[in-house]
Amino acid sequence: MSIDSITHLVLLYRYWILVPLSLIEGPVVAFVAGTLASFGYFNMYALAALFFIRDVGLDGLYYALGYFGGRTAFAARMMRKIGITEDHLENVRLLWARRPGMTMFIGKLAYGIASAFIVVAGTVKMPLRVFFSYGALVAVLQYGTLLLLGYFFGATLGGSITRILDNAGYLIAFVAVVITAYYLLSWYMREKFLKADREAEGNTRAPGA
Repeated sequence: MSIDSITHLVLLYRYWILVPLSLIEGPVVAFVAGTLASFGYFNMYALAALFFIRDVGLDGLYYALGYFGGRTAFAARMMRKIGITEDHLENVRLLWARRPGMTMFIGKLAYGIASAFIVVAGTVKMPLRVFFSYGALVAVLQYGTLLLLGYFFGATLGGSITRILDNAGYLIAFVAVVITAYYLLSWYMREKFLKADREAEGNTRAPGA
């Protein structure tokens, strides 16, 4: 979905459209909503609460899918998205146990495959208190940053929706840079996670080698 389309829908329906749109393009919608908040279309505190609840709620749903359906075809398909098989589950469990904060941070920022990371967390039975504590912290950092970036970007345009529409090209270019950086960071985080998984697997096998 293009930035122009998202902006038009958000302007037309305001809060009513944010939730369904955020389920499709959460980071982009957060940035656009933050930009429009600088023009007075949204309250930043309400946006922060909305995206926080949305993110933590989805985490709980995907965690439950992994916890109660960890041996289903759906869970297996989600694990394959990040290159994990049942043979890796013990190593992944150790990663969540030893470095829950970093693993959660890497998983949540892995654009397009974050849900698979959360399903795996449920599959390996990560303690709920630890899971939600780190998940909430990452949600605040992730969406807080995107909302603030959008807000300050809108403020640089003088707080005028007319100016942002007149300078739509700059908005698209700026969002493209932000999303590209987000993708690159996500790719790096994913590779780092998989490298740690491979190293953990090698360490596990080493004593019996």
